[in-house]
Amino acid sequence: MQMSFYFSDTAVLLFDFWSVHTPTGMVLSVLVILLLSMFYEAIKMGKAVLLRRALLALPRSLSQESLVEPEEGGTGPAQGRWFRYHVGQTLFHVVQVVLGYTVMLAVMSYNAWIFLGAIAGSTLGYFMVYPLLGRG
Repeated sequence: MQMSFYFSDTAVLLFDFWSVHTPTGMVLSVLVILLLSMFYEAIKMGKAVLLRRALLALPRSLSQESLVEPEEGGTGPAQGRWFRYHVGQTLFHVVQVVLGYTVMLAVMSYNAWIFLGAIAGSTLGYFMVYPLLGRG
């Protein structure tokens, strides 16, 4: 197994069935990794938007007692919204971790084309999604 970066149109990525032996296959594989990296950046920004919304959903006057012991009468609407945002952030986090490790393991094939696809996808994803952060 190659332990330094190399340029080639052959590689085995992640699984034995994702074996690339042609230039066309390598272009498609780089495109898939590029899209996964872009999606990773979109998920990362989505998590930031959800965090902002979760913080805005918290009540204005916070005390440790109000967070630990809810008021009589059950959970308030702010606590319910905060919990839904927290669940959403958790799901976004799981998807982000899975995508991150998938791209990392693909880069660990040490194929320079795959590495460049991951870098380009991360760059394009950040460039395209970052302006949406201000709108969320």
